[in-house]
Amino acid sequence: MAAQFGRRLRRGATSGAIVAAAVAALAASQGPGALPPPTDNLSGDSAIGAGDATTPPGGGGGGSATGDSPYYTDLPPLNTPNRPGVAPTAPTVPIVTGPAEAGIPATVLAAYRRAEASVRASDPSCNLPWQLLAGIGKVESGQARGGRVDGNGTTLSPILGPALDGNGFALIQDTDRGAFDGDTTHDRAVGPMQFIPSTWAVWGQDANGDGKKDPNNIYDAAQAAGMYLCAGGRNLAIKADLDRAILSYNRSTEYLTTVLTWFEYYGRGTHTVPDGTGQLPVDRSDRFGPDRPLRPTAPTSPSPSTTPTPDRPSPKPTNPAPTTPPKPTEPTKPPTTEPTRPPVGTPVEIPPTLRVARLKPGTAALTAVTESTFAQAATVTSVDAAGRPVAGVSVRFELPATTDARFPAGATTVTVTSDARGIAKAPALRAGEKAEPFTIRASVPGRSLTAELKATVEVRKADALARVGDAALTATTGGDYAEVTVEGRLDGALAPGVTVTAVVTDSADSAQQSADGPSFGKDAAGNPIRTKVLKTDANGRLSIKGLVAGEKAGSYVLLLTAPGGGTAKLTLTVTEPATTPPASPDPTTDPAPTASESPSAPASPSGSASASPSASTSPTA
Repeated sequence: MAAQFGRRLRRGATSGAIVAAAVAALAASQGPGALPPPTDNLSGDSAIGAGDATTPPGGGGGGSATGDSPYYTDLPPLNTPNRPGVAPTAPTVPIVTGPAEAGIPATVLAAYRRAEASVRASDPSCNLPWQLLAGIGKVESGQARGGRVDGNGTTLSPILGPALDGNGFALIQDTDRGAFDGDTTHDRAVGPMQFIPSTWAVWGQDANGDGKKDPNNIYDAAQAAGMYLCAGGRNLAIKADLDRAILSYNRSTEYLTTVLTWFEYYGRGTHTVPDGTGQLPVDRSDRFGPDRPLRPTAPTSPSPSTTPTPDRPSPKPTNPAPTTPPKPTEPTKPPTTEPTRPPVGTPVEIPPTLRVARLKPGTAALTAVTESTFAQAATVTSVDAAGRPVAGVSVRFELPATTDARFPAGATTVTVTSDARGIAKAPALRAGEKAEPFTIRASVPGRSLTAELKATVEVRKADALARVGDAALTATTGGDYAEVTVEGRLDGALAPGVTVTAVVTDSADSAQQSADGPSFGKDAAGNPIRTKVLKTDANGRLSIKGLVAGEKAGSYVLLLTAPGGGTAKLTLTVTEPATTPPASPDPTTDPAPTASESPSAPASPSGSASASPSASTSPTA
């Protein structure tokens, strides 16, 4: 336990009355939910009843988490946090309340809230509230000595309880060789939540992910406390289970009442204060007065001068004496201040979440092609420290943000439970369009146990591409080509879903895009598109439509390539449109010459036609 802080709580025979009055005053000032007065007698007369405090395993010292070590008994102020300025109800008997406030150191409060979230994820039916952890942390260590922790949540100096040597406390011989408590003879409660080493060995956690289970770390200790309180299938929303859980931590109904009082107080409102500035409690359960030893001593005999005995009657009253003398009174017995402990309940089986020590990733290769289901499921095996399988462990499988692979219904995270062989098998995983490797992370909620599984998504392949049909692919400049069908195959089988790249080139020997050849239309800026990505359908075929001839006649090649080596080269011909020669004019025919225009009778110089020789007259005789 922490170092002592000044003022002491006077207990002994008046202890029960003082605390009972304090609780009664709290009940009067805080309204519904008031608590029953406590008692140190755990023989079965308490509100809990004998045998009701079922204790989780690993809690030494007769079955409690702390070995029933001392604790702080300060009570909250009588005005609750959400009712500032309201005057508390004046008690009728002296009330002992420490300098307590609703403020909780920032790191300590963060640890309680993280523990609540972690336990609710792994055991939602427990309904663990962080205010319960705060109540226990208050009475065990004064919230880690007012929040004196470093940035990682570890106390600046160890918090140790007294040696449990049987002298006023439980007798617990050393179980950790002094590893946690520095005592190689007896065990001591350790850390802000005051676990004894044997309890920590079972329930210790690494909640801050630093690779250590440190009882002096508030994150580790708060999560361990939460899981301990939830053991045995408890539902802390049920009052009986809540009481049992607290009693399993320290088997005293006064402890129960003190924790419940702080639990209710924090539930009505709280706030953060800087680390190291929290209010420190002052009164501890092993303090019996300012001049008395820490350890309880045997009750003293009553004084003969004040206690009547069979041989000494009680003093006569000052009132007129009766006519007959009073009879001697019976001797009174001194009150029993040493509490008796209830019988230890049936041990509770350690939850699978705590028994698992390691997650072993499955050995099956996780591979798939794009937009297909992985042939193998992601699996891990939960094993304990001895390598034995652990059934019933909740395992979460989580996909990274970089992949578009998904679990059913588009989920990126799923939680499953390990079977009798310890195997947790994730549901079928389907690859997306991205072809890349990624890592699946498996973890146990509430624990720092993780495993990684490598997965790979590969592109679909085709080792052969062939055109269906053999008609020549010819178009005149600016004209359209007929639809082209191409079939992809892989190892002789049709290859669906294969991405095929089509490029118009200038020749069969070139893979460079042509500057003048046919195109797949134009982009938004009006530029010809001569490269296009296509995909084979469910039958392994793709159709090439919308191919337009360019303005330059010539021979070009449509180059098709696919992952896996499939290639096809299709010749595209661009021709000039056919030209028709201009029509010749009809020939002109001269009209037949007249007799007077006969060329055989040229005109004479005098203008008269010369006589044809055939037409000459014979001379006169």
